[in-house]
Amino acid sequence: MESNPEAPPSVAGIILAAGLGRRMGSPKLLLPWQGRPIVRHVAETALASHLVEVLAVTGHAGDQVASALADLPLRIVHNPEYETGLSTSLHAGIRALGERSSAVLIMLADQPLLTPTIIDRLLEAYWTSRAPVVVAVAGPRRGNPVLFERGLYPELLRIQGDQGARRVIEAHRSELQSVEVDERIFYDVDTPAAYSRLIHGSARLTEDPDTLPNTASQAASTKE
Repeated sequence: MESNPEAPPSVAGIILAAGLGRRMGSPKLLLPWQGRPIVRHVAETALASHLVEVLAVTGHAGDQVASALADLPLRIVHNPEYETGLSTSLHAGIRALGERSSAVLIMLADQPLLTPTIIDRLLEAYWTSRAPVVVAVAGPRRGNPVLFERGLYPELLRIQGDQGARRVIEAHRSELQSVEVDERIFYDVDTPAAYSRLIHGSARLTEDPDTLPNTASQAASTKE
């Protein structure tokens, strides 16, 4: 069957869920929030968007993370080299992508306040602009997720060590498309204090993103 020539380019999603979580002191992705593990919130959010497929890259506590996602329609990709740094998880996810997608959206598994609306805004910006990099911003700062077109996969695969894609983003600064969203793109659950804030003080940030102010609290861009 021929593809619809008017259909927008398809975009896959990779959830980076392999980290050691040293600052938390325990497998942070398995911590409960609203009755479900944090990683499951992120996965369900990705699946509720217009991503054509979703992959979750596991590593630390991989069996438990996979179990938390077991009945969801996504692919689990285990990264046996997760202890050597973030770049290896990025590589594992990109190498596991098929030919179905024209671009990939990189997401962090410890951002339970991410919404399908935010993801879809990034996809719409890519469909409209065909920019090689599409980044979420709130005010003057970049956050996560970040979208990369397929032509940049070789550059992503050259990243080494415990680094994200910041250098690839900077290399294409003149071509990137920014999408204004809200400050929830900076909220990741890295520490016990952050988890406590999520549990006790995040009600305002669970509202529809269209009702929130565009202010930023910290810098981020595919964490390094």
